[in-house]
Amino acid sequence: DPVMVARETEVIKAMEDLQSKPENIRDQITAGRVAKLVKEKALLEQPYIMDPTKTVSQALVEAISKLGENIKIRRFQRFILGEGIEKKVGDLAKEVEEQTAAMQKQAEEKKDEKKEEAPAAEASAEKPKVAVSAKAVKALRDKTGAGMMDCKKALAESNNDVQAAEDFLRKKGIAGAAKKAGRTAAEGLVVQYIHPGSRMGVLLELNCETDFVARGEKFTDLADSLAMQVAANPEVEYVSMDEVDPAAREREFQMEMSREDLANKPENIREQIVKGRVDKIFKERALLEQDYIMDNSKTVGQAVKEAIANIGENIVVRRFTKFKLGEGLEKKADNFAEEVAAQMGQ
Repeated sequence: DPVMVARETEVIKAMEDLQSKPENIRDQITAGRVAKLVKEKALLEQPYIMDPTKTVSQALVEAISKLGENIKIRRFQRFILGEGIEKKVGDLAKEVEEQTAAMQKQAEEKKDEKKEEAPAAEASAEKPKVAVSAKAVKALRDKTGAGMMDCKKALAESNNDVQAAEDFLRKKGIAGAAKKAGRTAAEGLVVQYIHPGSRMGVLLELNCETDFVARGEKFTDLADSLAMQVAANPEVEYVSMDEVDPAAREREFQMEMSREDLANKPENIREQIVKGRVDKIFKERALLEQDYIMDNSKTVGQAVKEAIANIGENIVVRRFTKFKLGEGLEKKADNFAEEVAAQMGQ
C-alpha cells in the first residue's frame, strides 16, 4: 500500500537516531528499514512452514515448474476472534456461579413443565382450535423476538391474549433475547464453509459471551449454518441494515427518484414508493434479513434471537467475507487445438 509506505517512511526518517546522519545516508537507511517492514508483511517473503529453508515465493515457483501451469496466490483475509472488541474484565468465579445457578433453574423449570404437560395434553385434545391473526403474531414477534410458529402456538395456547402468550414463551425459554442483546459478546468461533468443488468459500465470525457456550453443539451448529447461509445468498454484502453506507443509500434513493415510472406521481407519494424500493434493495443484501435456510418460516435475524433465548447469552454475527474463485479476473479465450499443438511442439 503506497499510503502505508509513505507513512512509515515519514515516521522512520524522523527518528532521533537518524537526525545526525547526512541526508543521503539517512534516505538509504530509511529505505532499508521500510523495505524490511514491507517484507515482514508480505506472505511471499515469509519462510515456508513446510520447509523453512525456502520462502513461500520459492515454494510457489517450484510448484509452477512441477505442475507446468502458472500459479498465483490472489488474495487472503484473516479473522482473529474478538479482535477490536473491548472485553469486560469480570469475576470468573462469580460468572461460573451465575451460569451454574441459571442451568439449575432451567433444569427445574423443565421438570415442572413435564409435570404440567400430561394434564395439559389431555385438555388440549378437547380444546377447540383458536384462530390466530397475522397481526397478533407480528406484534408478539416484535415484542419477544421469538419465531413465527412459536408466536402462533403461544397465542393459540393463550386464546389470543398477548400478555399470556409472552408468559408462555418466557416459560419455554424462547422470549427475552432483546434483554441480552446489549451484553458484550467477545468469545465465539471463526468458522469456514467451502462449497463442494472449492469454487466458493466463506469465513464468518460469530460471537457469544463465554468460551463455554462457544464450545457447545448448539452454538457450533448455528455458526456453521450461518456460514452456509452466506454462500447460499450471493447478493449478501452486509450483516445487517445498520452497516449500509448512508452515501450508498442516498445514491440508490436518487436513482430511483429519477425513474420514468414515477415521474407523474405526487412528490410525497413518490418518496414513499422510493423509500420502499431502496429498503427492499438493501434488505436483499443484509444477512439478517434473509430467509433462514434451516427454517424458511423465519429470518436469519429471528433465528439468532431464538438462539439467544435458548442458549441464554448474547450472540452477534460480527463479520463475514466471501471468496468466489476467479471473481473479477478476465479470462483469456484460447484456441484449444492450437494450445495442444504448441505444447506438443508442432
